[in-house]
Amino acid sequence: MRLFKKIFIALVLVIFILFIGIWWYLNSLKPTYEGNLSLSGIQNETTVYFDDYGIPHIYAQNQEDAMTALGYVHAQDRLFQMELIRRIAPGRLSEIFGDKMLKNDKFFISLGIEQTSEKTVKNIDKNSESYKLCIAYLNGVNQYIKNGPTPIEFSLIGIEKEQYTLKDIYNIAGFMAFSFAMAQKTDPLLTVLKEKLGEKYIKDLPINTSPNATIIKTTKQDIKIYEEMVTGINEIMGKTLVSPFIGSNSWVVSAKKTSTGKVLFANDPHMKYSQPAVWYEAHISTPNFKLYGYYIAGIPFPLLGHNRNYAYGLTMFENDDLDFYQEKNNPTNKNQYKTPNGYADYKTFTKTIKVKNAKDVTIEVKNTRHGLIINAVIDNNLSGNSPIAMSWVYTKLDIELLNAFYTISRATKMSDVKKGASLITAPGLNIMYGDTKGNIAWWASAKLYKLKSNASRKFILDGASGKDDIARYLDFSENPMAENPSWNYVYSANNQPDSIANILYPGYYVPEDRAKRIVQLLKPKNDWSKQDFAEMINDVTSSVSPTIVKELYTSIQNDSLSKTEQKALSILKKWDGSNTIKSVAPTIYNKFIYQYLKNTFKDEMGAKMFTQFLKTHLSKRTIASQINKDKSVWWDDVTTKNNIETKENILLKSFKEAILTLKKQLGDNLNEWHWGDVQTLEHKHPLGTISYLRKYFNVGPFPINGAKAVINNRDFDYTDSGLYDVFAGPSTRRIIDFSDVENSISISPTGESGNFLSKHYKDQALMYNQGKFRKMKMNKKEIISVATKLTFSPKK
Repeated sequence: MRLFKKIFIALVLVIFILFIGIWWYLNSLKPTYEGNLSLSGIQNETTVYFDDYGIPHIYAQNQEDAMTALGYVHAQDRLFQMELIRRIAPGRLSEIFGDKMLKNDKFFISLGIEQTSEKTVKNIDKNSESYKLCIAYLNGVNQYIKNGPTPIEFSLIGIEKEQYTLKDIYNIAGFMAFSFAMAQKTDPLLTVLKEKLGEKYIKDLPINTSPNATIIKTTKQDIKIYEEMVTGINEIMGKTLVSPFIGSNSWVVSAKKTSTGKVLFANDPHMKYSQPAVWYEAHISTPNFKLYGYYIAGIPFPLLGHNRNYAYGLTMFENDDLDFYQEKNNPTNKNQYKTPNGYADYKTFTKTIKVKNAKDVTIEVKNTRHGLIINAVIDNNLSGNSPIAMSWVYTKLDIELLNAFYTISRATKMSDVKKGASLITAPGLNIMYGDTKGNIAWWASAKLYKLKSNASRKFILDGASGKDDIARYLDFSENPMAENPSWNYVYSANNQPDSIANILYPGYYVPEDRAKRIVQLLKPKNDWSKQDFAEMINDVTSSVSPTIVKELYTSIQNDSLSKTEQKALSILKKWDGSNTIKSVAPTIYNKFIYQYLKNTFKDEMGAKMFTQFLKTHLSKRTIASQINKDKSVWWDDVTTKNNIETKENILLKSFKEAILTLKKQLGDNLNEWHWGDVQTLEHKHPLGTISYLRKYFNVGPFPINGAKAVINNRDFDYTDSGLYDVFAGPSTRRIIDFSDVENSISISPTGESGNFLSKHYKDQALMYNQGKFRKMKMNKKEIISVATKLTFSPKK
């Protein structure tokens, strides 16, 4: 008995000691929000106040000290996020995740981002202020990497910590630039459809193709390559572990349209949801520089920001800055390709990819005068005789992206921001601006260009002849822009800008839904307030959906419907286009839209290409344009041999199928078909894919309001499931009121910290879901009253 008692006591002690050890270990991983730390490389004591949402407010005697402190606190909250994003462009994800990421690594290596980064770093001006601040930021990041606790994700996955470099920063910028593009999803798809179906089908899609456009002719083998290419790219981008931009809203109204007589500014960039969230907020104050900024992991200059004098933000321009060229090999020498001046040698480079728990993989990438051959790594070796080169502005011209945002974030007047905007070659961005003096502006920032021919850039171009090459780059002065317009507001919702250089500039613009709603709200009202903006940025009403519903109910006969179908149609008729959690109409509408797209396009495209079509902006543009056509080649179902279907046939069939599947999914009571029951949001962490870690690392799921193409935008895939798993939406909502800058407001989808043990990991999630805000604090006294204090002293 005594032996048993001793064993029991010993076991309890072991469990207690183990519990204490785990508790101590986990607590050691938490971010340091208060105390004193020494940093090398800073000149003076620097103070960081973490407010009640964990946002750092950095007070320093000079900008370099502030940037060093920023690097340190950014790393302690987001080091795992920074680690993942720096590995994408150079193809280093397989090193930690194994061969499941090998295709991604091969693809990103073939883009040439790393080579562009190396060239940029080699030629950088080391006397420039932007370079010095980048180095100061890296100094802070690397001191945390060296001296701070190792994030638990590193230990679970088995990642060795490495010092951050300037090349990493430029690699991250390159990845973000590519993630904005849509051409890689659209151009090969349209080429396949044109070759498989013919010109009449292409002309019936909303792609703004000139009737006189020259389209490169292709073979059946080429079509197979293009199919593999578009499928492969979508698969790769879907597996990318870091959030790309997908859209955005922003609007700025002049003093003449506000109740206070001061400018109001709003911005909500749309990005893929993730955990941690995209933006890291930080407020910096030095004697000669003050800014509240929003930072991407690993990037030292904020892409969004404001102070007491001005505010800036961005949306996606959606211009076409990436073209594909069909090259032709020399039939007698596989190491050469055809040019207008004869055959030229491919330039090549090799790269070895380290693969976890497997042998290293070495790939060879060929380079042409247009760019790198891209399809060889994603089409299962089909490309031997049909190489496709990618011509991308980002890798063809000098990269000034970091200098651009350095200039914008350090501006003292509107012309400084315009100068910074002019430095951006790619990605295409709309830079939005407002200031305390009453100025408002919008600049489309990108290096735009014209081709020699009238070839459509929505298709794969002829690389051999030279006739489809770039003729000239446009000067920034030719870009779309508006400065203090007479209508007293500027806005952007990723829609088509007005004509420039005598053309509607080619791009992958989204449909007018959000833009139409923004103008519908902005135009008539002249007494806007901050609260009005807060309501508008959370608006969930579509201005276009009711017009689509009208086309539905005017195209079908009521007596052909069952009682349940008639009731469902009645619900849609009464719908004002709002997409709230308890609404029933959005559930019916979105199921109908999917069935309508499926019944209209899948029979001609085939299942594989139809799935890819749904992932493009083109499919979004098609919803309204197609349903308004009484006659269209797409209406006929080519799988029915003896019938030629009409618009009425397809819409009736689609509506009946929608109601039937909803009854099976949600039951017979239409009043219980709530939108929030089928549309949900979960913020996913890379480790959340492991079931027993999901509840610790993921945030959600939550029922969520909003929908595709409304201001409070949500993006999801249409599938047969009838469930809408939201994967993208507003990455922040921010409103700056120049009549009361210190009480400007914002919100994050989850929280400031990427450390799951931090109380600021998900403390904003419910507020975000409910459309609420918190202050972006700038008043030092107010900050101190709610903050913890971390002091950095110069290391002796």
